[in-house]
Amino acid sequence: MGLLSFLSRWVKFEEKVEEGGERWSKPHVSTLTLHSLFELRTCIQTGSVLLDLEGYSLPQIVDDIVDRQVADGLIGPELREKVSFVLLRKHRHQHKKPIHLSLADMGKSNNSPTSDPGLSLVSKYIYHVPLPPLSPFSVSLFLDHPASYPPPPPPPPQMKNKFMKKIPRDAEASNVLIGEVDFLDKPFVAFVRLAQATTLGGLTEVPVPTRFLFVLLGPHGKGKSYNEIGRAIATLMVDDLFSDVAYKARDRDDLIAGIDEFLDEVIVLPPGEWDPKIRIEPPKKVPSADMRKSVLNLNELGQVNGTGTAGGPGGGEDEEMPIPHELGEELQFTGRFCGGLWLDIKRKVPWILSDFSQGFHIQSISAVLFIYLGCITNAITFGGLLGDATDNYQGVMESFLGTALAGTVFCLLGGQPLIILSSTGPILIFEKLLYEFCKSNTIDYMELRLWIGLHSCLQCLILVATDASYIIKYITRFTEEGFSSLISFIFISDAIKKMVGSFKYYPINRVFKPDYVTTYRCECIAPDQAGAPDFSLYLSLSLSYNITGLDWSQLSKKECVKYGGALLGNACKYVPDLALISFILFFGTYSMTVSLKKFKTSRYFPTKCRSLVGDFSIIISILVFCGIDYLLGLDTPKLHVPTEVKPTRPDRGWVVMPFGKNPWWVYVASAVPALLVTILIFMDQQISAVIVNRKENKLKKGCGYHLDLFWVGILMAVCSFLGLPWYVAATVISIAHIDSLKMESESSAPGEQPQFLGVREQRLTGILVFVLTGVSIFLAPVLQYIPMPVLYGVFLYMGVASLAGIQFWERIKLYLMPAKHQPDFSFLRHVPLRRVHLFTLVQIICLAVLWTLKSTVAAIIFPVMILGLMVVRKMMDLMFSQHDLAWLDDILPEKDKKKEKDGKKKKDHKRTKAAEPESDEEPKSPLPPPVKIPMDTIDLPSAPDPSVTPPTQPPV
Repeated sequence: MGLLSFLSRWVKFEEKVEEGGERWSKPHVSTLTLHSLFELRTCIQTGSVLLDLEGYSLPQIVDDIVDRQVADGLIGPELREKVSFVLLRKHRHQHKKPIHLSLADMGKSNNSPTSDPGLSLVSKYIYHVPLPPLSPFSVSLFLDHPASYPPPPPPPPQMKNKFMKKIPRDAEASNVLIGEVDFLDKPFVAFVRLAQATTLGGLTEVPVPTRFLFVLLGPHGKGKSYNEIGRAIATLMVDDLFSDVAYKARDRDDLIAGIDEFLDEVIVLPPGEWDPKIRIEPPKKVPSADMRKSVLNLNELGQVNGTGTAGGPGGGEDEEMPIPHELGEELQFTGRFCGGLWLDIKRKVPWILSDFSQGFHIQSISAVLFIYLGCITNAITFGGLLGDATDNYQGVMESFLGTALAGTVFCLLGGQPLIILSSTGPILIFEKLLYEFCKSNTIDYMELRLWIGLHSCLQCLILVATDASYIIKYITRFTEEGFSSLISFIFISDAIKKMVGSFKYYPINRVFKPDYVTTYRCECIAPDQAGAPDFSLYLSLSLSYNITGLDWSQLSKKECVKYGGALLGNACKYVPDLALISFILFFGTYSMTVSLKKFKTSRYFPTKCRSLVGDFSIIISILVFCGIDYLLGLDTPKLHVPTEVKPTRPDRGWVVMPFGKNPWWVYVASAVPALLVTILIFMDQQISAVIVNRKENKLKKGCGYHLDLFWVGILMAVCSFLGLPWYVAATVISIAHIDSLKMESESSAPGEQPQFLGVREQRLTGILVFVLTGVSIFLAPVLQYIPMPVLYGVFLYMGVASLAGIQFWERIKLYLMPAKHQPDFSFLRHVPLRRVHLFTLVQIICLAVLWTLKSTVAAIIFPVMILGLMVVRKMMDLMFSQHDLAWLDDILPEKDKKKEKDGKKKKDHKRTKAAEPESDEEPKSPLPPPVKIPMDTIDLPSAPDPSVTPPTQPPV
């Protein structure tokens, strides 16, 4: 008995059954012969086309096809039973084979796929029939259109097929049956579109209802030609534009017009310059259907292939320009009191429930742990620096409590809860200068700081009420990249500095010689009382017992230092192994995190396993190297967390009183330094918000610039009253928060890259991060096992990862690349390389100036220099054309309207120019006449049918 066997399938790209029939090939781009496309066109012209056929079973559909062929005189009535017998043979699918599982196959699951518009599946079959001899194949194409007929229950083997998860929900199939037989003397061709999609038993590999069928049976001798025609129709049916034509076609002419439209876009490779046996890897990104339609419209206006976008990737002046600089309706000037704030609130209210429900996902666990470790490290670092700068008026304890309070309130009530608040370098420098000013002028620091915070809060509220955030629209990519690059480099340099600093605390003995190990010693000796007149006083004040009888040579290093002894010996200042193991922990944490992140896109293990490892890469790295540190048992520097809730400085309380310690004029004069703080807060907060709210992140719940600034201002006043540090958006940690919550499509065609769907927008992760920060005081027994070098490695990763995707960084690397090895960036196609280098050089100079200011006392004017970047960008309009700036940066708002007018005039001119030939008798660039390459055995109808002639313009 004959069987119908699987040969190939398409979901988006072609997959073939390899020789031996036990495995699928890698997905690859279908390469078709131009001759097969013309033969397919001829088949549609001469065969039977049945549109909107009422059929609910394969035998019924086959009978209708054969009846139409007999009625049209294409086959004789005596062949009816033979053709039906061939087309109704039993099918053998690829999943019906012996099970040979690899380790990677064992972990695969059958979760239901998500809808992904535009995906299609094609399956190819071959018959092996003794009598009559036959070798056809069938193509099962799955289109993402709703099924319109309730299908019967699929067979159990189909339900168990794991390939089902690769197909989008509500997909429909298109089957192609092709083969050679010995009872036909001319091809039997039929194209069928069912009125209602129906599951045709085991015809398809997976239980998907069928909408289309294409049948081609022919005499022996042309099997390869038939095979190529089948691959051609399969490739057409997975094409977005042709599948739309197939669904909407009214008659044969519409289908032929769709093939002609496909031929207009076909690119031919010279046979002498390409080996057709080479399988082309699927591209990472393919043009959308809308983009291809716009190209076709340009061609219809008279564009010659090669001068417009249709001419290839290089494109000409008509290639689609970058998206204009537009930050959305959130920054539109309302002209009403608190108009922007009110709109932000209205925009956020509908999302209240989803802001919490969407946080219940396993990905959120990884995000919380990752950001939590970054936040507590930041809190400890800035807390320690603040303690040194303010003589412990603000320390690690205040930093922990302030981070927990400000972060929790902001994530709970703010406009963009994905933003993470933290202390920043400019604020630290301002606090240091303010404390030194107060100390030298006998002014109470905490009271003056309170009034500065109150004035700054009032100024922020005034900015919110007047929609001042409107000016953020003048911050283009030039300013964003300069600011974010500076913060990233600060993270990288601080991590490296802290790591290098450990070599000073635990120096390496460079003159160590193993043969002289017996000469290395370190001993504790009693202090010289004659040379230390205060020693007796030290003993009476610090010790409750007499230590004159101690054996100093038996004391440990810490005890010797504690009791005032002296260390003597050439080995005292060295600590073996600590510096090197600290570096291993530091660099190992960074390297392992990067490797595990890349593991997500590797070829090993199932997709779910790789995704899980990639999401938890940072946590896995931290746990691994904490375990290594614990097993080695070395005294590496550990994370120190306060264990008691009390102010760092004993002579201050938790509430700062506003009056009583400073003259009255200080309360008024404090408005001047408050203005500088307000500029700092405003620029730091809003630039970070712009970076987080980029269109590339595909955020759907809207922004909240005014609402964010409102709560930052309120929190400044609250923290000032409690004597806690001030907080503002932290750019690098916020970007890391975004990256840890990115979502990708679960259902993707084989060979197709998972699609970035957006970010898991919710408030839960941020709230949990800051609540954990607050309770970290009670987690001190656990946190004390985390080595500081491991956290420095996390800092390094956060700085490096935030540079990814910044065009400025990619342009810097172009300086080191020969032109022939440079990546195919879109801006390199449209802007001369020397202009690109000049633009990058200006950004490097600006970054160097900012870095210099950051490293000096002048860092207090850092926010003013951010405004200076906007001025530099404005001046660059004099150095670069608007065309160059459109590709390298963004067009400033006042230039948008002018550019739109110029573009409109240009388009009108093109349309006028393209319309001129229409009035002539002979068009300037006529479409090519229909090419017909008939197969030898095809008999054309005796009377020419005018409906067969393809229209000059596609009707669909």
